[in-house]
Amino acid sequence: MSQPFDYFVIFAEMRTGSNFLEENVNAYPGLKCWGEVFNPAFIGKSQQKEMLGISMLEREADPRVLLKKLRQSTDGLAGFRFFHDHDPRILSHVLEDPKCAKIILTRNPLDSYVSRKIAGVTGQWRLGDLKDAKSAKIAFEKREFQTMLDELKDFQIFLQRQLQMTGQTAFYINYEDIQDVEVLNGLARFLGVTAERNKTSQKTKVQNPSRLEDKVLNYAEMVSDLSSVDHFNLSNTPNFEPRRKPAVPTYVACAETSLLYMPVRGGPESAVAEWMSALDKVDTEALQRGFSQKTLRQWKRQHKGHRSFTVISHPAQRLHRVFCDYILNISGKTYGEIRETLRTTYKLPLPPGEPTESYTRDQHREAFLKFAGFVQGNLNGQTSVRVDGTWASQSEVIKGFADFSLPDIVIREESLAEDLSHLAASLGIKPALVVDEPEDAPYTLAEIYDAEVEEAVKAAYQRDYMMFGFKPWG
Repeated sequence: MSQPFDYFVIFAEMRTGSNFLEENVNAYPGLKCWGEVFNPAFIGKSQQKEMLGISMLEREADPRVLLKKLRQSTDGLAGFRFFHDHDPRILSHVLEDPKCAKIILTRNPLDSYVSRKIAGVTGQWRLGDLKDAKSAKIAFEKREFQTMLDELKDFQIFLQRQLQMTGQTAFYINYEDIQDVEVLNGLARFLGVTAERNKTSQKTKVQNPSRLEDKVLNYAEMVSDLSSVDHFNLSNTPNFEPRRKPAVPTYVACAETSLLYMPVRGGPESAVAEWMSALDKVDTEALQRGFSQKTLRQWKRQHKGHRSFTVISHPAQRLHRVFCDYILNISGKTYGEIRETLRTTYKLPLPPGEPTESYTRDQHREAFLKFAGFVQGNLNGQTSVRVDGTWASQSEVIKGFADFSLPDIVIREESLAEDLSHLAASLGIKPALVVDEPEDAPYTLAEIYDAEVEEAVKAAYQRDYMMFGFKPWG
């Protein structure tokens, strides 16, 4: 039977028991873990600057050379320990390699934090015998712990996603599991080793076995501070909306001024275009549009000192504008097939064609409320209709921009005139008059807005309300 893997990596963090795990892995015939081989400060273990004839400079030039050397020099399966701040180049390499076995070691983050702080005070990072044990009490610092916790969670989520995307699995082991020889035997079988052991290695000793309250000076304060830590992501706003592309073809540049508008669709696009054309005293048709990423890079190179901006709108204002312009077929921007699907499948009470005088304010309000409900389901992946850029979450649109280039400035529609004037002044240009965006028709948002409308929009755009701090409209 062939070996399932060619080598292995232990993903861990400081004070998670990685030394202890490495020691136990190395007790199995045919397995050799070489330590923190890709730690930026050393190779393998503290103070070591060379391994198997490979120097740190050679490792820096190409980390795969050292990985190859490890595998060649090991009688069996070679491996190493990897922490989140080790060489990212080797991380990409091993995550994409299905012949690399992944072992993920975890520990209660609070225990790791306290252990790390004690080791920092005592200078003792590994204990071989009780007679050499050093102890200390430390002070819990909420911000410091939260930073460590965020880094840990981000790395764990990253690992999980990369393994999911590549169709791989990992062997998960907890700090306490290292004492369980049956779990260790299972780990050995995962790595292709059939030999079993009847006890764990005990060279490395537990350093701080006492209770947390005996190790933390401000224990009561720590307990109080931890009550505000969201262990289960209860405050997280679920996001099932597909990622958006940069949408470069929608960008608009002035005819002469070095200014680029990155529109969030559904915003005050015509008002901004009128303002940009007024800066250069040209018609809006003279504005530059239809960029590709290549031509936009060329534009940026040719316009030194260029500025870019986008505009976000209150979700209720934006969604109502989209509803009127694209769904009610007021301005000729009709989405014919989507409109018909909304009428027939999602039962929006829309008129078959252009609204007439018989289309009442109450009908308009009901149709808009149902459209907001549809958008909520659409953004959560519950409909067969595509998530269109005109009603996609503004936070997702701006995240999509980041795949090419983020705007310098994010302007709010409510302060459009003032902020555009400041932007023009920063370029040394005399500000132009900002015209108002055309009013929604046949009814304005003000004519149908109430608490129910606000709640319907907020339900659809929870993430935008949270990310941008929107208050109720009006």
